[in-house]
Amino acid sequence: MRSRHHDIADDLRQQITTGRIRPSERLPSEADLADQYKVSTVTLRRALAALQGEGLVEKVHGKGNFVRGPHRKILYVGGWGTLDPRTAAEPASRVTVRSNIVQAQAHLMTLLKVPLGSPIVEITCISHEGESPCGLARIYMPRDLAPAGVLEDSSTCRDAVTRFAALTPPPAALREAVCARPPTPDEASTLRLGPASAVLSITRIATDSTGRVTEVTLLAFPGDRVDAVFTTHRVTDERQTQG
Repeated sequence: MRSRHHDIADDLRQQITTGRIRPSERLPSEADLADQYKVSTVTLRRALAALQGEGLVEKVHGKGNFVRGPHRKILYVGGWGTLDPRTAAEPASRVTVRSNIVQAQAHLMTLLKVPLGSPIVEITCISHEGESPCGLARIYMPRDLAPAGVLEDSSTCRDAVTRFAALTPPPAALREAVCARPPTPDEASTLRLGPASAVLSITRIATDSTGRVTEVTLLAFPGDRVDAVFTTHRVTDERQTQG
């Protein structure tokens, strides 16, 4: 037997896709919708959760449920390890930044190749388009390698953070591991993702000429909000060009 919340989700979905409820419009309160459909709030929330998982509805804490409008995609440029400058410079885009010093736990100890408990700088960056979060970056570096001003939110560091760029001096090598996966509970909460959503996860590791890891960045983007572009340049054998 078909559950009632499926019928409610179908009705709301039709209203959204046909334009009766417009993008960015706030839905009636959950109590009002439950009363309208003559169901419990538990059943109503199951219907909304289905629409949130499809990316049609976004729940904003303290404000209610909103119809998601068509979003411009972020462009992540692999190899350079930054957001495309045009993406970062959009007037509607903004980045919130929080920095502090933490102790390296097991996973960071492995990635940064530092002793357990070592002091490291942690910078958390959340990119927004309007009110909608569209990217999460957590940047880690050994405390002794942190550039001047990084903890004081200097303008130079903020410019780099806005582009999700590396903060330490230009690395000799930049390794990026990319995968699609379900969001962690923290990512789902921060990026306002439904349980059926996926994120594009990028682990970026920068090393200097001696092979020392200078910075590790853990990036997560909603899967439907990002394009990642990686360009490979052909290396010409000098012996062939000289022959």
